[in-house]
Amino acid sequence: MENNSNENKAAETLKERIAATRTTRWIRFGLVAVIYTLWVAWMGNWWLILGLALLFDIYITGYIPFTWWKKSKNATVRSVMSWVDAIVYALILVYFVFAFLGQNYQIPSSSLEKTLLTGDYLFVNKTVYGPRVPMTPVNFPLVHNELPFGLGKSYLDSPSLPYHRLKGQRDVERGDIVVFNFPAGDTIMSKVQNPDYYTLINSYGRDAVLNNKEVFGERIYRPVDRRENYVKRCVGLPGDRLKIKDGVIYIDGVAQQQPENVQFNYYFQMSAPMTEQDWETLDVAVDDRHQMTVGPREVNSVAAMGFKVNEDGTVPPIYMSPLTEAMKTKLQSIPGFLVLAQTVPGTGEGLFPEKLAKDWTLLDYGGEDGILIPAKGMTVELTPENWALYERPIRVYENNPTAELRGDGKVYIDGKAADTYTFKMDYYYMMGDNRDNSLDSRFWGFVPEDHIVGTPWRVLVSFDKDRSIFNGGIRWNRIFKDANPDK
Repeated sequence: MENNSNENKAAETLKERIAATRTTRWIRFGLVAVIYTLWVAWMGNWWLILGLALLFDIYITGYIPFTWWKKSKNATVRSVMSWVDAIVYALILVYFVFAFLGQNYQIPSSSLEKTLLTGDYLFVNKTVYGPRVPMTPVNFPLVHNELPFGLGKSYLDSPSLPYHRLKGQRDVERGDIVVFNFPAGDTIMSKVQNPDYYTLINSYGRDAVLNNKEVFGERIYRPVDRRENYVKRCVGLPGDRLKIKDGVIYIDGVAQQQPENVQFNYYFQMSAPMTEQDWETLDVAVDDRHQMTVGPREVNSVAAMGFKVNEDGTVPPIYMSPLTEAMKTKLQSIPGFLVLAQTVPGTGEGLFPEKLAKDWTLLDYGGEDGILIPAKGMTVELTPENWALYERPIRVYENNPTAELRGDGKVYIDGKAADTYTFKMDYYYMMGDNRDNSLDSRFWGFVPEDHIVGTPWRVLVSFDKDRSIFNGGIRWNRIFKDANPDK
């Protein structure tokens, strides 16, 4: 009898709470329920639909006292908690927007000049390729991997989720500008986060880096979605065979059209020093204005390159800057222009993969046959040459840490000899439009699909760091400009 009485009382209480709910709250619950159900369908995990019960209680029944503070007699408590309540709701909203729709991103370098400029703030659309379900779901939504003021990581390593991408509008296409997590950024040193750990050990040696904590700090591993964000243009798709000849990209032997704003480094000589107005006419950023020092020992080599040498042995000023085709034309119209010559990059210079790239350059890359970009389901033969190209994707990105090339010339995975390997993911080849000043796939290799974040949609605002706010520091003509103009 007592149990029946309690059940009846609970049922009456539920009816009273539902009856007392205002129409506006029912409308709000209905809207939120529809959005939540659509999100569950997108996620493809219908167990999440149980969350509707929590939403029903929040908006309708109120059994969980989330708003207990509204009944407090203490005005300070009510005031403080009202702010806390608003902030929590805002952070939850930001979390879901950043995780599943898109987020802002700043262009920190000139690798995509003149398509995207240093100081551009972009909105990156994650729905085009389909957003990744957060691999480190417990994180502070307003920062990427570090809290401000040196407070440490902005995320928890555990719990972690396996890579899963929701359905998007389309796949990555050749020519897309893509934001992705830096593949070689899985390991950093806490006091020297840029360059990455692998660049540091190549420069100083592993022991020197790890044993000098005063300079380099502690070694830190970062999960995929917490690695630094990079933005480059996709020039190679899964299954493509890519090579570069005289600065032109070839895919499967076919030359590809250069982006409109592609740049290369050039030397140019003027009869008189460049003025500030000349540089502004040419639209060259301050950081890209380099004047070459020519001493007595360099005069003959400068003359051999075609530059003018005065009768008294002095050399008119020679500069070096990245230029587009349009900028080259503009340069030659500036009074005092003398000579233009493209720079010739040295061979090797840390290109990927180190064991194959000794005779390659930024302008001539990939050898005679080019390099084959891995595709999901593609099987490759494991030879010492192929191992140099595919070692990192197999060992690191596809989680085969025991894989190694042994002295007998064979690759072993989990202690067993393997003649072939079938890839589990698609991979992409990314390059900057500022070809001679871009740290891209030519240096660190392929970008796995699980590192893809999204594609820039619009420039939200753009700041020129070389100018003050009141003297052209805000690039008004770039606000809400298409951030992927070649597509």
